[in-house]
Amino acid sequence: MKYVIIGNSTAAVACIEGIRGIDTQGEITVISAEKHAAYGRPLISYYLSGRIKRENMNYRPADFYAKNGVDLMLGKTATSIDAKEKFVALDDGNKIPYDKLLVATGSRPFVPPMEGLDGVKSKFSFMTYDDMLALEAALSPEKKVLVIGAGLIGLKCVEGILQRVKSISVVDMANRILPSILDEGGSLMVQKTLEEKGVKFYLNDSAAKFENNTACLKSGAKIPFDILVVAVGVRPNTELVKDIGGAVNRGIVVDECMRTYLPDIYSAGDCAEGFDSVLKQNRVLAILPNAYFQGKTAGVNMAGGEAKLTNAIPMNAIGFFDTHVLTAGIYEGECYSHVTDKVYKKLFVKDGKLAGFILINDFLRAGIYTSLIRNATPLDSVDFNALLKQPELMAFSKEDRKIKLAKKV
Repeated sequence: MKYVIIGNSTAAVACIEGIRGIDTQGEITVISAEKHAAYGRPLISYYLSGRIKRENMNYRPADFYAKNGVDLMLGKTATSIDAKEKFVALDDGNKIPYDKLLVATGSRPFVPPMEGLDGVKSKFSFMTYDDMLALEAALSPEKKVLVIGAGLIGLKCVEGILQRVKSISVVDMANRILPSILDEGGSLMVQKTLEEKGVKFYLNDSAAKFENNTACLKSGAKIPFDILVVAVGVRPNTELVKDIGGAVNRGIVVDECMRTYLPDIYSAGDCAEGFDSVLKQNRVLAILPNAYFQGKTAGVNMAGGEAKLTNAIPMNAIGFFDTHVLTAGIYEGECYSHVTDKVYKKLFVKDGKLAGFILINDFLRAGIYTSLIRNATPLDSVDFNALLKQPELMAFSKEDRKIKLAKKV
């Protein structure tokens, strides 16, 4: 059996492990446009801030590929797929045949059209290892940095470089930071943390144009800068599947086994749409744990096993200095909250089940809340009042405690 994987991030690694859990003999080829072995993308900001070294960024040990019999093709770009003849064409003219194919091409930065952007010489994205190295080379204590985008990527960039530059300004069209994962109160708490560190925010605003190293905002404000980081958002890399007639919405459409609607072609990770068990619909869940679960599921099925991913939920775990955020699910329904100067805790209950939560600096037994969402546990089967204050296993029925404890063993 010839397995081919396009991409070399979390989903690809998980796919390798899924395949090897069943098939120890089949040939595995990994095609990666990047020139680096798999690394933890969330660690980019930690490296720039000096919290870890480069060697600590590896997602798996250096001998991972050799131990798993993987032919790793770094610095090679897949340009097309021939679904009829079953091969992947590369930019160097080679053709790689496959029996089973995983498309795990991830996403790319979205750069909106902005007048004068082409004239900015020192501009960067913040997604890849090479982005990290290029930005690091430009940093120095006298530099002023402008970040376009106050989402997850933009603010992790801020955290990573804040101590290495003179100042950082952040511009975003939204009226609050982290709008995709936090409500207004949670956003304000994190914003306060960053402002106390010296970050200046321009919200409800955008860059109308750039004049050399000055951003002219729609509000009329002008921000001089030495370094520009564009972190507005990302777009899934779906073209390889779309070009051969595969079903594509925002991401590549897959079923619960991670199969596309093309024979022997699977997809996983940030380029794929998986089933959101909270919303009960397919959508892109661009988070690392989901990429791993999807990749593992795909690998097992590619190797002839049986696996389904039916309980994926949106989750985010992120920290900014001494403020740590954990979110999951959706923020709909009745809200139960506990908010202080340092702690922000909100639980959302819909149709008798926990639908989502926002936890800032309060992670006590967060795994229990996550389990309630993932398993769609009816709240009338647990002591929800106890869970609101201090989630413990004793809040579950005797039968449920036995099941959960058995799983831990």
